[in-house]
Amino acid sequence: MTVLRSDDIPVYLRLRAILAEAILRGDYRAGDQLPSVRAFAAAHGANPLTVAKAYQSFQDDGHVEVRRGVGMFVLPGAVERLRVAEREEFMTDVWPRVRAHIDLLGLDAADLLDTERA
Repeated sequence: MTVLRSDDIPVYLRLRAILAEAILRGDYRAGDQLPSVRAFAAAHGANPLTVAKAYQSFQDDGHVEVRRGVGMFVLPGAVERLRVAEREEFMTDVWPRVRAHIDLLGLDAADLLDTERA
């Protein structure tokens, strides 16, 4: 049993999260070209239309731009804007569920910070 199941999240949002993590990690920097929709789909076993939807959400949010006939590129400032958006989502959507699960399991901060038990 878990309250944090990733299979409850639509596939395009899971793919978007993979790409967001790669951008935040620095795998793709401002000006870098993202993998083609087909390449990303093949690498992640996804439908290209689903990947296109994930990519479109990045374009809609102003993190990437499309250069016709060339590909999709990370825009300057995308990392900072993405980090702000991801933090907001974590604090409003993810953390309350994590906190509820922590309470449900009767854990406290010491349990969570004890790396010896991990």
